[in-house]
Amino acid sequence: MESIKLYVQESYNELMTKVTWPTWPNLQQTTVVVLVGLGIFTALVFIMDSISKFILNDIIYPG
Repeated sequence: MESIKLYVQESYNELMTKVTWPTWPNLQQTTVVVLVGLGIFTALVFIMDSISKFILNDIIYPG
């Protein structure tokens, strides 16, 4: 039980003294970058899915 208490104390100490937390503007900026990247990736997957659906429908149901 003592080892768990020591682990929690050391983890808390490390989080408070050794971890560099991002500033609020930096956090907002990286969040925007992630959301833009996610939007681009989603659009690419949607386009590839639409193209494959069109091709497969043309093969399965020609005419």
